[in-house]
Amino acid sequence: MARSEVVVDLSALRHNVALLAGLAPAAETMAVVKADGYGHGAVEVARAALEAGATWLGSCSTPEALALRAQGIQAPILAWLDSPDEDLAAGLAAGVDMSVSSLSGLRRIEAAAEEADARPRLHLKIDTGLSRGGCLPRDWPELVEAASRHEVVAIWSHLASADDIGDPSIDLQAKRFDDAYQVARSLGLDPMRHIANSAAVLTRPDLHFDLIRPGIALYGLNPVPTDHDLRPVMTFRSQVVGVKRIPAGESVSYGMTWTARRDTNLALVPTGYADGVPRALSGRMEVFLEGRRRPVVGRVCMDQVVVACGDDEIAEGAEVVLFGDGRGGEPTATEWAELTGTIDYEIVCGMYRPRVRRIYT
Repeated sequence: MARSEVVVDLSALRHNVALLAGLAPAAETMAVVKADGYGHGAVEVARAALEAGATWLGSCSTPEALALRAQGIQAPILAWLDSPDEDLAAGLAAGVDMSVSSLSGLRRIEAAAEEADARPRLHLKIDTGLSRGGCLPRDWPELVEAASRHEVVAIWSHLASADDIGDPSIDLQAKRFDDAYQVARSLGLDPMRHIANSAAVLTRPDLHFDLIRPGIALYGLNPVPTDHDLRPVMTFRSQVVGVKRIPAGESVSYGMTWTARRDTNLALVPTGYADGVPRALSGRMEVFLEGRRRPVVGRVCMDQVVVACGDDEIAEGAEVVLFGDGRGGEPTATEWAELTGTIDYEIVCGMYRPRVRRIYT
């Protein structure tokens, strides 16, 4: 075992893909594998998702999409956020679908298509209330008309608060999305529609339309409080590299923020905030070691943490699970997120680090 490693359970991922696709049987499924598959490995995740029934892939940028193409993946891929100086011609030549939110963006794609001698496939994005990317409703008819000379595959948008079940903004965005769709239809287009992220896939079947776009749920992390059988895909583990027994009154780690009240065995684990363990978990986290959860004491360091083991004798080389699927009692990525005031998306995305080995089961 490496000093720090992420284990990615592709069977759990396949299970999640099949479950999510089954919730929307009339729609196709786009597996979102941006940010290197949310830290899980985009290529391996993409292949497993396609094997399990996904028919599309979603990437943030053209370079991400091209990285998939370079590994022989030929499924439809949508890229939706490129910088103005990105080489779109390479993406178009590789058959990557492009998102368009403005006339200036459309002009860049048209120029790149001419350079690549390729026919662009466009997904027109309408801003329905998230106020990030997307065309404002007042500019929408002009964009749709200008894009209609090309192949408009879909119109799409993104929900701001789908993880807040019953939030009135969801219905408002759905109404704006339908208005945009009707404009496209009135101008002679018959595009696919996609707006459902993970939360909407799980809670709003009326928004599944022609294509669903699950992201975090693919990886077994549920953005809404439902009882769907999603299975966390990532386990983060290390091993014990040193043990010692300290007497009562001795302190541990920088700042001596923890002091032993009695003689205590300590286990040294060679992973720290350079490997994805948030320093904000200092004094708050536990690990799973030798059949039970045990507290990490003292501050999380750059390269190591220290685990208090009481009178238990711990062997060097013993496996330490920092987070996993929780079924055996180990901490989870969601628990880390709650303790640090963030979301589990950030935890798993943060595990893509040079010193952390990634392996697949």
